[in-house]
Amino acid sequence: MGTHTRTFSWLHAAWVACLALALLTGAACAQAGNYLLSPNDLVEVEVYQELEMTTKARVGNDGTISMKFIDSVKIGGLSVSGAAQIIRARLAKGYFVNPQVNVNVLEFAKRRFTVLGQVFKGGTFDFPDNGTVDLLSAIGMAGGYTRIADPTKVTVKRRTGTKEEVFQLNAKKLAGDPAASRFEVQPGDTITVGESIF
Repeated sequence: MGTHTRTFSWLHAAWVACLALALLTGAACAQAGNYLLSPNDLVEVEVYQELEMTTKARVGNDGTISMKFIDSVKIGGLSVSGAAQIIRARLAKGYFVNPQVNVNVLEFAKRRFTVLGQVFKGGTFDFPDNGTVDLLSAIGMAGGYTRIADPTKVTVKRRTGTKEEVFQLNAKKLAGDPAASRFEVQPGDTITVGESIF
């Protein structure tokens, strides 16, 4: 076997190994991405060379977890790197000198949205583990528009605490304008596609 062939085989094996690792550790994508921690995510917090500080906790509905020495710390709504920075800052206040903190997502909470109205497969859908969904993608996940749908009349209802917001959107315009900003669907949203009036 020539040198070039051996090199190619080694590179191919390395590539296959990396691909397999990526598939087996899908959560790792979130660690480097823009995923924001949410209630019911299971996280692991590690402090370098402080094994007794390793904490596995599920993010509470208020966005907090509990840890030794610092009790409750709010990490909901933060990226994993942002959560690590907050925890590091809390630990550095009188407990540790220059602590090195790492946060990993062990299990993602189920995040769902609902699509109703003039779509082929209305119902409730899960967000991808480490991703976001925009309005057009959500409608696509519901099978797309029926024959009598009116894409210019899409309503999104969103509850934040005790407050409900209602967005009236023109999905046809969003689809036809590449420069239009994406409308990001949030967990708990209810999307309703209106009906055309002939």
